[in-house]
Amino acid sequence: DPEWHTLDAHEVEQVQATWKAVSHDEVEILYTVFKAHPDIMAKFPKFAGKDLEAIKDTADFAVHASRIIGFFGEYVTLLGSSGNQAAIRTLLHDLGVFHKTRGITKAQFGEFRETMTAYLKGHNKWNADISHSWDDAFDKAFSVIFEVLES
Repeated sequence: DPEWHTLDAHEVEQVQATWKAVSHDEVEILYTVFKAHPDIMAKFPKFAGKDLEAIKDTADFAVHASRIIGFFGEYVTLLGSSGNQAAIRTLLHDLGVFHKTRGITKAQFGEFRETMTAYLKGHNKWNADISHSWDDAFDKAFSVIFEVLES
């Protein structure tokens, strides 16, 4: 599995530090993703066809944002230990299965990645080294998720 590797300590530190800076921005992150990619929002039965501006400040939106972005935070937290690799793989596999049943595409995961990276860049000091660390973190996650989507 060429993409499956344990990030080194430096990469983990960078990913976790930059994540920490935005980890409580759940609503804003999900809003940013939906605003940039209405096709992703359309996959959420609770939100499909609704006005994003009207739902952004609702409890339903906050709960969903907390779940989605919280999952991502769990992944980032688990990155720090080689003993967590099986748990990470299981978490990502289950995410892939869930999203496959909802018809989520690799392209939509790519859109999420693009928007999340832009959000992270906008809320952190950013450089090529941090960018590389996040690329590795996304590649690791997507290697498992895409394996499921393609099965």
